[in-house]
Parts: sequence; C-alpha cells; structure tokens
Amino acid sequence: MLLRAATLEAIAAGAVTVAFRRWRRPTVKAGGTLTTRVGVLAIDAVEPVSLDDLTDEDARRAGHASRDEVVAMLAGREGTVHRVTFHLAGEDPRVALREHDDLDPGERAELAARLARLDARPDGPWTERVLRLIGDRPGGRAAELAAELGRERLAFKADVRKLKALGLTESLPTGYRLSPRGRAWLAR
Repeated sequence: MLLRAATLEAIAAGAVTVAFRRWRRPTVKAGGTLTTRVGVLAIDAVEPVSLDDLTDEDARRAGHASRDEVVAMLAGREGTVHRVTFHLAGEDPRVALREHDDLDPGERAELAARLARLDARPDGPWTERVLRLIGDRPGGRAAELAAELGRERLAFKADVRKLKALGLTESLPTGYRLSPRGRAWLAR
C-alpha cells in the first residue's frame, strides 16, 4: 500500500488513521505492518466497504476534504473498496540500520548472503551495479538511473526499495543516496 508524502506527514502528526483503497485483493492484512519513512504502521483492520456508506468524517480521517474526494480518487479503478485502519507503532527500523556502518565479520557475511540472494535471478547480478550508480549520482531521479542501466523505472524502484530495506540506501525528496552503511559496504 503506497502512501503519498503529505499523507505520511499527516500520519506522523496523528491526523490520519485510515486509508481507502480499491483492490482486487488487499495488499495488507489486519495484524500486519507497513514500514514507511515516518515509521512502522500497524494495520488494525482491513474491511470491504460500500462507497455509499462513506461519510465526510471517514474522508477527513483519511486526509481528504470530503467523501466526494475519496470517491473521485477511487473512480476508474477495479476491485472492491477497502477501509484500512492503522496506527503508528514505532520508528522506521531502517533509519538505525542505515547508520550502522561498522559491520563485524558476521554482519558482513549475512549482508553478503542477502545480496547474493537478490542477485540470483534470471537477469543476473544487479545489487552492486545499482549501489555504485546511486553512489556516483546521489539525488539522481529514478527514471534517469533506470535508463542508464537499461531498466524500466518501476522495476528499478522496486529493487532500490530492497536495498533500502537492508539499510544500504535512503530516499531523498528526489532520488536516492547511499547510506553510511551502503558506503561502508562498497568500500569493503
């Protein structure tokens, strides 16, 4: 479940506790979590709802001005409308991870194994290439970096999120940069 920057800020401020999505199948489930740049969201409930039952108050809890705005946002999409209720459960663990750049031999081996698993796909190894490109072009836009590698933008962004989950990269308002951990990994 992707959330816009303004919505994430409203979540951090406690103003937004609900999201509405139209899905064929929900991408989150009650009891699960979602790691975002403002912290970890605990998913309290995911329930199908009728657009007819939505109120302006529901819309405000989701960061929208009115029910009509929610209906317009969901228009033209396929699937069932779901109300996702959540709360901020803690800090983003990737923040501390990306600052941890003094890797002991066990941590280096574990990170090497995880990167090797990511690299073991039909189109071949990619992690070091992507890390080096981001290191050489901090703040580079995803579309430009993807094109430089001959990749599709959305697939490239998905790969960068995998590196971010390992604490190796961090997102900027535009583009990415290596974290201290990512710089230390490349310098090994």
